[in-house]
Amino acid sequence: MRILSFLARSFNWEPYSQTLSDAPPALPGAVTDAVIAFMHVELEDESDRARVFRQTLKHLKWLANKRKFETIVLHSFTHLGGVNADPAFAQTFFEDLAERLQSTGYRVEITPFGYFCSWQLDVYGESLAKVYKAIKPK
Repeated sequence: MRILSFLARSFNWEPYSQTLSDAPPALPGAVTDAVIAFMHVELEDESDRARVFRQTLKHLKWLANKRKFETIVLHSFTHLGGVNADPAFAQTFFEDLAERLQSTGYRVEITPFGYFCSWQLDVYGESLAKVYKAIKPK
């Protein structure tokens, strides 16, 4: 798992082109004061899903708590390197992560899975507002 995350004043997205033939229709969205997590679920994550899931959850909550943000956006971004996980595995990972975060009080958005999106991102200035994290299975 590779995560490039931002503490954002605002983030807007709009579906641009469909990349998975079975992806459902998609809508644009927008948030303010949120953690934006560009996530690349890798093939090796499938071998130790529980650990990768736990560490990803911990990282996102830690980052959100730095600014007391209640909103987290999960964005599939397979351009961070490594070998991609199966799309069905990645999508389920996102959905399960969103469900877990919601159960602990966060508002969670998932950008349209199976689409390239155009987006606008306004990030706070401090160093912690831009964090890269690689989570490796054991």
